[in-house]
This record gives sequence, C-alpha cells and structure tokens, in this order.
Amino acid sequence: MKNDELRDEQTWLAVGSLMIVATVALAFALVYTRDVMVPFVLAILITVVVSPLFDFQVVRWRLPRWIAVLTTLLVVLALLALLGYILIVAIQQMVHAAGEYSQQVVDLTTRFFAQLNEHHIQVDQAHLTAELEARLPGIMTQTAGMATSLLSHGFLIVIFVVFLLIGRDPNQQQSSGIYADISSTIRRYLTTMTAIATVTGVLVGFVLWMLGLHMAWLFGLLVFLLMFIPNIGSIIATLLPIPVAVTQFQDPWMVLAVVAIPGAIHITMGNLIAPRLMGSGLELHPVTILLALAFWGLLWGIAGMVLAVPIVAVLRIVLLRFETTRPLAEILSGRLPGKEAAIAS
Repeated sequence: MKNDELRDEQTWLAVGSLMIVATVALAFALVYTRDVMVPFVLAILITVVVSPLFDFQVVRWRLPRWIAVLTTLLVVLALLALLGYILIVAIQQMVHAAGEYSQQVVDLTTRFFAQLNEHHIQVDQAHLTAELEARLPGIMTQTAGMATSLLSHGFLIVIFVVFLLIGRDPNQQQSSGIYADISSTIRRYLTTMTAIATVTGVLVGFVLWMLGLHMAWLFGLLVFLLMFIPNIGSIIATLLPIPVAVTQFQDPWMVLAVVAIPGAIHITMGNLIAPRLMGSGLELHPVTILLALAFWGLLWGIAGMVLAVPIVAVLRIVLLRFETTRPLAEILSGRLPGKEAAIAS
C-alpha cells in the first residue's frame, strides 16, 4: 500500500514538473509570436460572436457561402471601423490636451513647492519642474502610440476572420459538446461584458460631463475599454480622472465627487447588475482571474489582460472534459480536490 502511494506521489511529481517546464516553454513561445497570436486570438473571439449571423445566412436563407462570408465580414469591418474611429478621436484629444495639462500640472506643482518652502522644506523645484515638463507630454504620446499599435493589427485580424469563416461548416455545428460549450460561454461573456461596459461608460461619461470635467466623454470611452479587464480595469478607470480634476477644479470636494460617483457606478454595475446578467458566469475563482490577468498581461501586455479571462475560461472547459485534468479545472473554479468529501465527512 505504501509503495503504491509512493509511486502515485512520484508520478504526480513528475507530471507537475513536466507541466511547469511546458508552461515556461509555452510562455516564451507566446511572447515571441505575440504579434501574430494576439490578432489570431482576437479573430477567434470575433468569429465566435459573429458566427450565428454567418450560420443563419447559410442554413436558413440558403445563401452561397461567399456571400455569407462577405456580409459577415462587412459587419466585422463596420464594428472595427467604429472602434478605430473612436480611438483616433480619443488619441487626437489626448495629444491636443497634452501640452495644456502638462502646464497645469507644472503650475500646480510650483504652488505646492512654494507652500513647502514656506514651511522651510527645501526641494529642488527647478529640477523637478523641468522633469515634469519633459515627461508629461511623452506619457500622453506613449499612450497614444500604444493605441495606434493596437489598431495596426486590425488588418491581420480581418484576414484571420475571413479564413476562419471560410473554414466553418454551419451544417455540421453541434448544439452540445465541448465546442458548443466553449462558443456559448465566450459569446455570453463577450455580449454581456459589452453591454455592461457600454452602459457603465455612458453613465460615467455623463456624470463627469455634468460635473464639468474636461474630456469627460474621453474618460467614458476609457471606462468602456477598461471594463474588459476584470477587477483591475474598474479601479484604474475610477482613478484616471484624478489628475485632470485636481488641475482643473483645485477643490477637494469636486475631486472627491469625480472619484466617488463613478466609483459607486462601478460598484453597482460590477457587484449587483453584472452577476445577474452573467448567470452562472465563467465559474472562475477571483484569485484565478487575478493570476490570469498577471500572467497574460506579462506575456501580451494590455491585450493579454483583455484576453486573459476568455482564454482561462476556455482552458477550464477543456480541462473539465478529461478525467485526468478535471482536478485542475476544479482548482480554477476555486474547488479544491477532496474538499467536498471532507465537508461531507
């Protein structure tokens, strides 16, 4: 009996070591190929969302496949063009406001240093002010450049979507099985998150506009985009308007309102409305989501953080289908192996 237990422990130790080595090797491969893999994964998600439209045209309307591919592609292009236009407008506003708000931050910093000098606290004001003047426009420009690089992948995404739709056979799609489970889970997650992000972005943008904050609707757009990063995105979106609010209002109560009211909207949407709309959801533990965000963010940056939850959700569904890997799927859901038996006993 002891020999069997020892053999099982050695087997699991060997399997775990091999999985660690394979994970490290896969991580290096994903980093090396991210310029291709990120658009490919995005294309898969887009195809999953628009595939019912393609299937409906082929199965119900009996349209030729090339016409169905063309019309579906036009829908995808329209959505990407709309997103690209919104991002371009946002980038133009950010670049236009970079110089203005850089000067406001410098002025605010100058007044702060003056108050420190009144209290006999010596600070190298000239050096720090020069650093701020040099760095603040660069930060805005880097942010704009990052958004532009995301748009540059649009052409590759469209190519992948075309070939994924061409290779799809609507007449052989199953209503059950692992593929149907993955498709329905990802489609429900993306559509629900898009609806929640849209409502949250509009509400936050309207509140900031009513408060008189500059670039209020730009912050509403950033809220919409950051909502696709679970947990962390809402916190970042709440804190983003603080520098603009401080430089514009210079009133603690207005700054508090700029943070507190959107924060209340995020809490309401994230903790009350989103769970009801999501239903059973992706069955991922919050710690699993945080680790996934850290892992995929380290590999693919912001795009990896957006794709982290769908990727881990698909991984959990796949692991759940095999008896050997089912304990790993239960761990991703926050259910430790043997926990139920221990509770029952």
